[in-house]
Amino acid sequence: MKHVIVVGGGAAGIMASIAAAESGVNVLLLEKGPRLGRKLLITGKGRCNLTNNTDLQGLIENIPGNGTFLYSAFSFFGNRELMQFFEKIGLQVKVERGARVFPLSDSSEEVVSLLEKHLKKLGVEVRLNSPVQDLVADGNEIAGVATRKETFLSAKTIVATGGLSYPKTGSTGDGYRWARKLGHTISPLKPALIPLETKEEWVKQVQGLTLKNVLVTAVSCNGKPFMQEFGELIFTHYGLSGPTILTLSREISLNLEGKYPHNMGCIEINLKPALKPEQLDARLQRDFRKHSRKHLKNALLELLPVNLIEPWLNQAGFDGETLVHQITREERQRLVYELQHLKLNVTGVRPIEEAIVTAGGVSVREVNPRTMASRICKGLYFAGEVLDIDGYTGGFNLQAAFSTGWVAGKAVANESLGKPIKMGENYE
Repeated sequence: MKHVIVVGGGAAGIMASIAAAESGVNVLLLEKGPRLGRKLLITGKGRCNLTNNTDLQGLIENIPGNGTFLYSAFSFFGNRELMQFFEKIGLQVKVERGARVFPLSDSSEEVVSLLEKHLKKLGVEVRLNSPVQDLVADGNEIAGVATRKETFLSAKTIVATGGLSYPKTGSTGDGYRWARKLGHTISPLKPALIPLETKEEWVKQVQGLTLKNVLVTAVSCNGKPFMQEFGELIFTHYGLSGPTILTLSREISLNLEGKYPHNMGCIEINLKPALKPEQLDARLQRDFRKHSRKHLKNALLELLPVNLIEPWLNQAGFDGETLVHQITREERQRLVYELQHLKLNVTGVRPIEEAIVTAGGVSVREVNPRTMASRICKGLYFAGEVLDIDGYTGGFNLQAAFSTGWVAGKAVANESLGKPIKMGENYE
């Protein structure tokens, strides 16, 4: 019999295993796939945005999905403790724009490799290709887990099976089914941090184009903006993606479902947010004087990416073949307006399988925030995305996974060894 069984070898499961093993208990980590940390390997475009170098309040504010539930977990094992931990196991980190924290090597492979080495050093028994079929319970107490081949007994089990996003990494919603069977409430599952689909077909002409330093606004059907984000945007064959879109997508998704009073209208992109309208007009005048005998589409080459010019002109109602010297003052001012108000109509979000994070999950009302222990089934703990918590892009979701994993692992170990559970102490 193991002191603790951890189900799921992602960020939360790995950290739970490490925290428990470092506290002196024996741990069995079961992963359904051929390798640990498969979702970790693809986060941050393979660079692995580990956390965000903000303060405690900043962490909580950037987790709109039950961020306050994580107050104890972040206080116990927050971003400072996480960075100390990674430095301890040999990973150097750096802080980039937006306080995002990455490995110095920009390699998620290094992150996973060092975690695997640390698990081995601690003597954690890792079993790959071992999908769990069900949790074994005796009444309202956990007794172990059952795989296809055998049953493992333990009075303590941590479920860290992830959500429904990226099912190829093993996140197929198993934890929700087991938790519901044992009496837990599962909050509605929805995509969070998800690309958007748009009505406009011209996005296919510019798919793959990345715009940096743009201001993206979500606008309601009555024309009122309800959320803005500055940064990077990517055009896709179905619509829009990129950090700004992913951050806005949670609120947009709720509006599309009619959950908010805004009633989603469109996405509005300010292609030149650093300039006031009069400054942008002055810039256009300089370019037009310089290229007065050229066609309009060729006079904008210094202002916009070449493959965006014609689709944008068509969207704005201009003929790119018009000679610049034929453009009137009123038309030029309308060009200024359109440069700062490029509108695309949102028709929906991509399937939940394409979401970076799943919103919804095991209700946090039924979980102790200081230990991640179930309030319904004794000996059962939850960590990571299986819980009803979700954050914005920028390292917040991984921090939540690491923190809840660490707290669950520590709590299980302390209880198994008969030690008092101390929260709020610094990581050592």
